[in-house]
Amino acid sequence: METNSVAFFKLQNTPDLPIKPLVAAWKVKNPQNVGSLMRLVDNLGGEELILLDDENDKREASIRKTAGLSYKNVELHYKSSEQFFAEIPEGFAVCAIETSDGATNLFETRLPKRIVFLLGSEMRGLPEALIQRCDRVVFIPMTGKCKSMNISHALAVGLFEWQRQQLFSDTAAGK
Repeated sequence: METNSVAFFKLQNTPDLPIKPLVAAWKVKNPQNVGSLMRLVDNLGGEELILLDDENDKREASIRKTAGLSYKNVELHYKSSEQFFAEIPEGFAVCAIETSDGATNLFETRLPKRIVFLLGSEMRGLPEALIQRCDRVVFIPMTGKCKSMNISHALAVGLFEWQRQQLFSDTAAGK
């Protein structure tokens, strides 16, 4: 059976998100991860991915290959952490996806409509100094033996839980 996701989603009655999430990631090393993050941002209609305190050159060809068509839809911006926090749009709350003291279970946390997801590097996560600047910190519960997740997978879980809360939860539907 051949599938065509473009044709499939044209037939769905999924409403557009009135407010798009913003996404930033700190010191991402792997260019394929950058491409995957871009693709996820595009899945929810976002228009930019912000890389914080980037230290290494990433092969654009690797990013482009992984991002696919999303490479044209999502702008990649490089900023310092200071610049990022200074430029957060009015009314947006920064939500770190991180395993740290004080983090709450993502699936038990009401996420704000105006959200900036912040993710840490693949190896070290987010430094405490950045976590302290966030409005909230959530973790993704893992019941299996492996207790780590690729940065793009973590963003996927966070983004789609946020979308579910905005569009498909009882409170979003006015139930």
